[in-house]
Amino acid sequence: MKTKKQTQSLVLGAILTALVIVLQMLGQFIKLGPFSVSLVLVPIVVGAAICDYKIGAWLGFVFGVVVLISGDAAAFYAINVPGTIITVLLKGTLCGLFAGLVYKLLSAKNKYLAVITAAVVCPVVNTGVFLLGCKLFFMSAVTEWGAAGGFASAVEYMFLGLAGGNFIFELIVNIVLAPVILRIISFNKNL
Repeated sequence: MKTKKQTQSLVLGAILTALVIVLQMLGQFIKLGPFSVSLVLVPIVVGAAICDYKIGAWLGFVFGVVVLISGDAAAFYAINVPGTIITVLLKGTLCGLFAGLVYKLLSAKNKYLAVITAAVVCPVVNTGVFLLGCKLFFMSAVTEWGAAGGFASAVEYMFLGLAGGNFIFELIVNIVLAPVILRIISFNKNL
């Protein structure tokens, strides 16, 4: 029985990996502000909940790799290549990891609450690590971009110009879609 569950998780993880790649590539064409909307957070949450936090971390890592390869991080590459790689891979990996850990922690009490909380944690961590990366690696450029955009400060630009619209969109999409999709494809009929 354990082997069957492992096989199911592996197969679903592979399918979700392909979905993450496709959604991120398609997401390049949907922009709010200067960056693409991350539609991939939904399959990351679903994978983290159904398979486990390791699959969630894997899916987040794949998301980061696709962002780096696709050119979505080009503005940041021009400033600091190692900082870009660290920020992008860390934000993706950690958003999947933490979504999975939160789901695992809460699912014993209430699976619906667990998936909603994981759906919130994923974009919060993704955006939080992005903003931290901006502060650590790109602050002088962010300050210039904010001033050029008419923002009062770099912090205002980071929250309103860089992350604001994307974060709200990703949060809403995640909260609405992740529980529905998880309920539809869940191996556990009690969700």
